[in-house]
Amino acid sequence: MPSTKPPTIQRRRLAAELRMFRERAQVTLEEVAARTGWSVAKISRIETAIVGVSLKDLHLLLDLYKVEESRRTAILSKTRTARTKGWWDAYAEFLPSDYVDYIELEAQLAGMRSYSAHVIHGLMQTEGYAREIIRGATMGLSSPSEIDRRVEARMTRQRLLAREADPLRFWLVVAEPALSWMVGSAKVMAEQYDRLREYAERGTVTVQVLPASAGAHPSSAGSFDILEFPNPHEPEAVYVETMTANRYVESHAEVYRHSLAFDHLRAMALSPADSVSYFVRAAERVLSEATTDDAQD
Repeated sequence: MPSTKPPTIQRRRLAAELRMFRERAQVTLEEVAARTGWSVAKISRIETAIVGVSLKDLHLLLDLYKVEESRRTAILSKTRTARTKGWWDAYAEFLPSDYVDYIELEAQLAGMRSYSAHVIHGLMQTEGYAREIIRGATMGLSSPSEIDRRVEARMTRQRLLAREADPLRFWLVVAEPALSWMVGSAKVMAEQYDRLREYAERGTVTVQVLPASAGAHPSSAGSFDILEFPNPHEPEAVYVETMTANRYVESHAEVYRHSLAFDHLRAMALSPADSVSYFVRAAERVLSEATTDDAQD
């Protein structure tokens, strides 16, 4: 009986690539079936991500479609990696399955361009800030131990920014309202501002603040991530996370609109240098205000 579990992001990407390779080679489903001895239904199920494909069958299809060596190597490498247990599997029972799929994909990215509208991006969060955000998002439905595990997972995700080999190139535009929203204590916020400043001073990370004074902009609707893959032949994709569902978008038109929106946002934002100064001032201000409040009490 076929599994009812939704296909992972990785399987959907591979399925789309195999269909693209077949169409580029101008081979019909019936011709593939005749050359492989498989049924047309099996090939169709692979191309629609209903079922996965074994490494043996993948080799056969790549040969049949005469896929160039560079792309062939990249696809086989990704497929082998996807079948190896990653650190995220230890957190699977505490996280939504589609989010685990995304973390697995994220670990393989070369770069990411992100806009954070309401909350500071997870890759930039301190442990204290992340704990407050996760506790609030679960609305009391998660136990303290479950929250601990989700915070651990979020902190572990951030390792890709510090990889010795090819750290993630990350460009973040964060809206000022996300920065001015008091999450936890003044100490939590001051540490978060310091973390943003520290990351912004790294060579592979760019952080810009979109000031509230910028007014209406192309992404008033919310946050998004533009995903950049190591293989230059792979088109970019977009990931959008909401309270009720996460969307993974590969449509060329939608990816283009998000890319164009990001270009507008970074042009409207403070420069990276001015954003670093903003974080320094913000940390000083929040601690000063907390000290004043304590004195008045």
